Amino acid sequence: MHSVDRYREEFVAYLSQKVETKEPENLYDPMVYILGLGGKRVRPVLVLMAAEIFGADYRKALDAALAIEIFHNFSLIHDDIMDDAPLRRGKKTVHEKWDINTGILSGDAMLIKAYQLFENYEGDTFRELARLFSKTAIEVCEGQQYDMDFETREDVTIPEYLRMIEYKTAVLVGASLRMGAIVANTSEENKEKIFEFGRLLGIAFQLQDDYLDAFGDPESFGKQVGGDIIENKKTFLYLTSLNAAAENVAVQLEHLYSINPLDATAKIEAVKNLFESSGAAELTRNEIEKYTNRAFGVLEELDVEESQKSLLRSFGHNLMERQV
Repeated sequence: MHSVDRYREEFVAYLSQKVETKEPENLYDPMVYILGLGGKRVRPVLVLMAAEIFGADYRKALDAALAIEIFHNFSLIHDDIMDDAPLRRGKKTVHEKWDINTGILSGDAMLIKAYQLFENYEGDTFRELARLFSKTAIEVCEGQQYDMDFETREDVTIPEYLRMIEYKTAVLVGASLRMGAIVANTSEENKEKIFEFGRLLGIAFQLQDDYLDAFGDPESFGKQVGGDIIENKKTFLYLTSLNAAAENVAVQLEHLYSINPLDATAKIEAVKNLFESSGAAELTRNEIEKYTNRAFGVLEELDVEESQKSLLRSFGHNLMERQV
């Protein structure tokens, strides 16, 4: 087994070989740009890691890892357009650097490129990867639609929110690990358990992302801190605050989520104070820990050597402690 950094380095080198600018430049430049912004490369690293955990050479999984990363970044381009987000990983979003039409078309081409990469696998492996990818891709779209629907609903529940982040984020983390398992041709039981480990870890990951959106360090977070508050998104923090706060505090929070001041600084600080005073910030931290520990429980059931589980366990711990 290699370190996370080694997998990341190998993947970035492979990405650089396979993704390059060509004609028409206005189609391919945005792809190179978004894929070159960096990020944690969590999903492709998990593909490579899972392949080796189950006995395969991780290099056999590089095309599946690249497909996952291209798809993920395709979804980010379109999400940023829908959210009118100015920044992604501390840089201009694609639609800000170019324009909306370019963002839509380049994103569409990235989705097709992701599917093409599975053509490098044969027979049953190709079919299983493509089937999992199709299922995951439509679930990610469903999660995005739930997220958009919640913007105009006043009765969103915490279970509904958790389902939304499962589809929008967690299933792609689970699928990343399962793809590595598919390339390694491990047992169906191992494929299911590694997917469940990733799904639970993905929920923790998104809850942590929501938390950092409010309480992260602007210098290290890479996105606009307080963006969810500005957009009045009904995150786990918001919904938990409504449930935990006294009635007068809940009314105050609902009011803050009904206004859109030109300068949102005061609004962001007021909402964050309510998240803290209601106990929602602490409850969110507890929820992140709960899902991460559930993921560790599933990890223990994998039919692999203990030494092969240690990197995934370390990865989960780092997820809980991350600040970006």
